Amino acid sequence: MLELGLTGRRALVAGAGQGIGRACALALAEAGARVACLDVDPERAGEVAVELRGAGAEAVALSGDARRRDDVESAVARAAEEFGGLDLCIDIIGEARWGRVLELTDDDWDASFDLVLRHLFLLAQAVGRRMVEQGTGGAIVSIASVSGLSSAPLHAAYGAAKAGLIALTRTLAVELASSGIRVNAVAPGAVLTPRVAERQTEERRAESARSIPMARYAEPEEIAKAVVFLASELASYVTGQTLVVDGGATAQFPLSLRA
Repeated sequence: MLELGLTGRRALVAGAGQGIGRACALALAEAGARVACLDVDPERAGEVAVELRGAGAEAVALSGDARRRDDVESAVARAAEEFGGLDLCIDIIGEARWGRVLELTDDDWDASFDLVLRHLFLLAQAVGRRMVEQGTGGAIVSIASVSGLSSAPLHAAYGAAKAGLIALTRTLAVELASSGIRVNAVAPGAVLTPRVAERQTEERRAESARSIPMARYAEPEEIAKAVVFLASELASYVTGQTLVVDGGATAQFPLSLRA
């Protein structure tokens, strides 16, 4: 019988307050993990932790800005103190700044790299050092994007930052492998997160979905399943990889060649 091997594992989910992050926290808890819910919004973090505890899981709420080293190191220390160590780190944080390359400002560019890439660097350092010190291995999983694998109009800064995240994932995987720490990423396509639902009309989503072979956006829970797989013992020999979860969007040839 296949086992996830997540019962009792100690997880930190950064960006746990909503969307994919909340779905990951719920999925890990359902699989038996203890979950520290980190979010820049303390109220959101608290609500998710309460939800997990209501479902019978062990959970704690943490707040902080993952772009700031002090906040990250404090959150990692508190999570490790609460659970007696850390086995898993799930990094969901990210926000896009859209715009044409020739129109992007320095602030757009810098903000994209702060919001997409910097926090993985800080989290991986803080969590990685602790896992190495523990000597029991672990897993780090972050959220990349198909924008980091393929070009897309208006995605210059976001796509470049996500490509950097994918490259950092590979380097971390190689450097930490000898300590038994696996590092992977999930690259979603279009996902119906609360933010997307708020910003896009149903008509706009339906139009976009027509370009996806599965003809719909993913639900956050579907991305969480891929994250849980990479965090689990089912992926015990998987590291340095980016798992694309996009309904087939990047698998198709972009031109129609029908007779």
